[in-house]
Amino acid sequence: MEDIKNNTGQNLGIAALITAIITFVLAVIPCVGLIAIIPGIITIVLASVGLSQANRNNSPRGVLIAGLIIGIIASLISLSQGFVVSKIAKHTDKWPGDIENIIRDVQDNVIKDLEDNNVSIEIATDKDTVNIDAKVSVSKKKREQKLEDLEGGNSEKNDTLQKKE
Repeated sequence: MEDIKNNTGQNLGIAALITAIITFVLAVIPCVGLIAIIPGIITIVLASVGLSQANRNNSPRGVLIAGLIIGIIASLISLSQGFVVSKIAKHTDKWPGDIENIIRDVQDNVIKDLEDNNVSIEIATDKDTVNIDAKVSVSKKKREQKLEDLEGGNSEKNDTLQKKE
């Protein structure tokens, strides 16, 4: 007498496998992986119910086992992201001060370089490197006056600029 196999639980197996794949994709995305725990639990429940039905009726269990395994792995990945986030969250009380200090230092350096008018350009190729260092020693007042002259359309200075072109 042959064992007659029927397809009981296969619909749950397909649903579990699809949900497991979605869960896995969500679980491996950083910062989104925490959400994957919900479909992971749904996957495990679907696969478990499908396996119990398949065992009762001697049905194939390959799709159900695949869905269960992928669902468990995805849930573990999601839980591990949760642990990592909780460990990081414990140390966030130190971050705001550090970030503010770094930003303040960068701002101070940029402002200092702009005030000093230091310009440094480096052009590098495979064989040659050219460094251009320029330091403009014009005072701030003179620069502002020159800018106002250019904006105001002072004819003498504009004529000089046009002759240079």
